[in-house]
Amino acid sequence: MPLPPTDAALVARLLDAVEHDVLPLTEAGVARGNKVFGAALLAGDDLRTVLAETNDETSSPLRHGEMHLLERYHAQPPATRPPPAELVFLATHEPCSLCLSAITWSGFDNFVWLFSHEDSRDAFEIPHDLRILKEVFDVDPGGYRRCNAFWESRGIPAMIAELEEAERAPLEERVERLAARYAALSETYQGGKADNAIPLR
Repeated sequence: MPLPPTDAALVARLLDAVEHDVLPLTEAGVARGNKVFGAALLAGDDLRTVLAETNDETSSPLRHGEMHLLERYHAQPPATRPPPAELVFLATHEPCSLCLSAITWSGFDNFVWLFSHEDSRDAFEIPHDLRILKEVFDVDPGGYRRCNAFWESRGIPAMIAELEEAERAPLEERVERLAARYAALSETYQGGKADNAIPLR
């Protein structure tokens, strides 16, 4: 399904899903030694959360937040699983090349994200997304096509920037609060990552 038109209510609901559905899972995941990345699937009609997950690389290096979510999504019986065309894919961080491919192969035609690849590198000290895009595909930061034949993607900060100033301020404050909570989780992860066996820590 095409992403809904940007308005303050949509952005607020996306932030609700991050804060209330994904972040608690990520807090538990980081306590087990995992990274801070998570994701959720939202119903396209009313944006209720259908499924949420977080990074579980201590179980498998393939279980990025988005990959873990897709694994659980595809484990559901097809008869009761909402089709990708009826869902909005929400990622806390701009998906890496692995997750971009998985989202595409799974048939989703959209995704939105809160923190950018540059945020992952600079604020969260996880440079691998950008390094892989550059080393493998020769793509500079921001160089991949965020709208293409397979999907449309949007960053929540850019969505907020489209709104009127009066609507932007409370949403920007929410993003700042979420960024502070994720920064604290990142500090915990970075402090303990030497003790796990994740290949790209």
